[in-house]
Amino acid sequence: MEPSTMPQQFPFPVDNQLTPIVMAFKNRRMIADEALPRFPVAGMNYRYSEYDLSQGLTIPETAVGRRARPNKVVFTASERNGATTDHALDDEVPQADVDNAPAAQKNLIARTSERLANLIALRREIRVAEKLFDESSYPAANKTTLSGAAQFSDAASDPIGLLTDIMDGMIYRPNVMVFGRRAFTKFARHPAVVKAINHTSGDSGFVRQQDVAALFELDRVLVGEAFVNIARKGQTPELQRAWGPHIALYFLDDLGGPSESPSFGFTAQFGARLAGQWPDKNIGMRGGTVVRVGESVEEVIAAPSLGYFIENAIADD
Repeated sequence: MEPSTMPQQFPFPVDNQLTPIVMAFKNRRMIADEALPRFPVAGMNYRYSEYDLSQGLTIPETAVGRRARPNKVVFTASERNGATTDHALDDEVPQADVDNAPAAQKNLIARTSERLANLIALRREIRVAEKLFDESSYPAANKTTLSGAAQFSDAASDPIGLLTDIMDGMIYRPNVMVFGRRAFTKFARHPAVVKAINHTSGDSGFVRQQDVAALFELDRVLVGEAFVNIARKGQTPELQRAWGPHIALYFLDDLGGPSESPSFGFTAQFGARLAGQWPDKNIGMRGGTVVRVGESVEEVIAAPSLGYFIENAIADD
């Protein structure tokens, strides 16, 4: 969905050329925007609805006499407060770098804005991964931890049986499944999965995300691939996967924003992603340009009972 078009004032010049660049930027290896889609809100402080899911499952009497009044139903929801958080980064581009850049790299300002947008997107990816792969985001009855022979890294385990039983037992059947990369790779090579999808003996093979989506009748299967450097600044880089060896299943409604139909979660976005630049005479001898990229968002789990978390779906290797 398009973000709110409410005019906003900033104490720095928002650049009309850089802003479209960062708005269009998308790192295709990140899944946060598909896992918790963005919905516009009118202000940084907003309210969203938390539904009593039993309302949609309690069936009223619908028969009505020729002159009688039909039964009335009233749909209610609890209002919750939300607040988006500003996320922004600056970078300084020395004029000397601009003047001496190769011809093919002349637009260093635009390239810098893309790099900043990528870092902001990576930070959002980590926030979404931490929320979806956090057992506290789910009710006690909607989570399990696998170990030993039950883990999907064990060829004797029954991933299809476990997942279908979980999905059949949920109030709303999930339409989204999120894997960490290692969990998906092990799952996609599992003999039972290969046999069911490829119609082979299952001795060897590999299945694709779209094949898994078709097998379980899902709208989408997402695989988190992002890495993050967890070492302190100045230390040797230590890369760690943002998405652990887990699986999340949940229901997302296409209209499931802050005040719409029940949906597991969403991202509230105030305004559009923006970019700006301004000169700074104190950057080097020749001065330079400060580039800023930012957005205002909040990731929300609005209906925890519409999700299920499988912790340690595989043995972490």
